[in-house]
Parts: sequence; C-alpha cells; structure tokens
Amino acid sequence: MDDALFWGLALLALAIVLLFIEVFVPSAGAIGFIAIAAAAAGVVVLWRYDPAWGITSLLGVAILGPILVLFALRIYPSTPIGRRMIGIPTEEEANAQALAQAQEQQQRAALIGREGVVRTDCRPVGVVEVDGTRYDALSETTLLPAGTRIKITSVEGAQIKVRPLA
Repeated sequence: MDDALFWGLALLALAIVLLFIEVFVPSAGAIGFIAIAAAAAGVVVLWRYDPAWGITSLLGVAILGPILVLFALRIYPSTPIGRRMIGIPTEEEANAQALAQAQEQQQRAALIGREGVVRTDCRPVGVVEVDGTRYDALSETTLLPAGTRIKITSVEGAQIKVRPLA
C-alpha cells in the first residue's frame, strides 16, 4: 500500500472518530472543526494519490458526513452530557422533583377550610395571609379589599380560591 493512500484513509478514519468524540466531549465545536479539516485533508491526499480515489472519498465525505452528523445529533440527547446540556433531568432528579411537587400540592390542599386575611386587594387576584404565610389567591366573588377576613375554599394546582367570611 502506498503511503499517500494509507495517510488519506487514516485522515478520513480520524475524521469519523473525531466526529463521535465531539458528541461526548463538550468542546464548543473545536473537535468538530478538526474533524472537518482532517476529512478535507484526507480527500486532498487521496486525490493526489489517484483521481478515482479522490472522487470516491469526496462523494463518501459529502454523503456519509451529513449522515454521521445527523446520527450523532440523534443520539446526543441520550448521552450524559447531552442530557445536561439540554436540561433533561436524571431519573433521581425527576423523582425528587415529582416528590417535592406532590408534597407542595398536599400542603396547599391542607389549606382548604383555613381562614386568613387579605393583604392586598383581590381584584380578583391578590395576596392573602394564612397562618403567617402569604399566598397569591383568586377571589371567587368580586373585589375583596385589604383587611377582609377570608376562607380558602379550593386549591387547583397552584391557584388558591378564597371567599369572604360571612
């Protein structure tokens, strides 16, 4: 095997390896740029060796290059770095977040029937204070001026509905 053929194929193989490394190592595109340069150098070396090898390698890079990039982008979200970059939580983080949300929802549901005071006018949304804690609340009736005694009637998600005490 001639040296030019060996080095041309070696540069193309290096480009493929570098493209896959780019997926797993955050380098801000530096490794990808080096992979593109290695592929271009491999095509040039193979073209100087023999035009048939040059045309074949150019077509291979032009067709397989984008296919490899698309494949890498497809598997990127399933890599640990990809999940962190995209913001997909790990299973433990997702479970902890779901548990925290469930506990918060239970705490809010426990507010039903409690009494408190309107701190800012509810028109129909305002701030109420119940047991020393302030909450954003929605009035089920019309305007509730500050200082009005209220009772929490329902909790739907993060929305607390209140009604004035009779």
